Amino acid sequence: MILNIVLIVIGAAVVLWGADRLTDGATAIAQRMNIPQIVIGLTVIAMGTSMPEFFVSLMSAIKGTPGLAVGNVVGSNIFNTMLIVGVAAMVSPMTISKNTVKKDIPFAVLASAMLAVMCLDGFISRIDSAILFIVFVCFMVYTVNAAKKNKTEEKDASKPMKPFMAVVFVLIGLACLILGSNIFVSGATDVARSLNISEGVIGLTIVAGGTSLPELATSVVAARKGQSAMAIGGVIGSNVFNILMIIGITGVISPMEARGITMLDLYTMSLSAILLWLFSYTKYTVERWEGALLTTMFCAYMGWLIYNL
Repeated sequence: MILNIVLIVIGAAVVLWGADRLTDGATAIAQRMNIPQIVIGLTVIAMGTSMPEFFVSLMSAIKGTPGLAVGNVVGSNIFNTMLIVGVAAMVSPMTISKNTVKKDIPFAVLASAMLAVMCLDGFISRIDSAILFIVFVCFMVYTVNAAKKNKTEEKDASKPMKPFMAVVFVLIGLACLILGSNIFVSGATDVARSLNISEGVIGLTIVAGGTSLPELATSVVAARKGQSAMAIGGVIGSNVFNILMIIGITGVISPMEARGITMLDLYTMSLSAILLWLFSYTKYTVERWEGALLTTMFCAYMGWLIYNL
């Protein structure tokens, strides 16, 4: 037990340090290439911080337990939208661009709705998964095209780091995020099992929370540094990646049964995305009180989940 607690602390420390390096490197790349921060968040950071979810879900599909993949994605998206945005907004109100509110967040809402509908019969077929992956490709094409058309970005007075060092920071940051989150999940899962917590709850809470730790660390650090566009971009991009890419790929490998996932879980995931969309319309900012509300709702959801063990 003591060793596992130490592993949890070490994992969290590695993730936080990695998030700091990743944010610095990604910001420098955005400045050097004149790419909007939101695009960096929606692509590089989102894909990098989604790697823990991807590997957990992929291995679940390969080992014949694809149901865990769905639980991991649903739980991670709830963590991302409610806890991560909530905590980041409480640290510093998050300013969101009009383009993000009108196009990017609605896409995340659409992805959540698609997954919820596909889970209604408790089964995600290869065709369902292929559709999700095709939509993911369309999202990536849209993101790149939008970046080409919209080159306007506020200039940073500070001199960005050298390109080589920026790439090194990004790679080191991603490596620390993945390594740290894996250490965290391993320790936390062992603690949960020693306390006789069920596998289902571990999937929706410990595993989902652990694999979402990179997004939490990255978004909080980015918000603290005033890079709210990158913070919200990382959350939105991660949610889209989780559903469209992860479920898309793992579902094609192995059709999935959404065992242990209730309609309340799916409704919570979809509602959280809709709430983020609505909050973003208020002066294009997620205020501290709105972040506190999202965090409170997340705690209530977790409380309900644990109460109904």
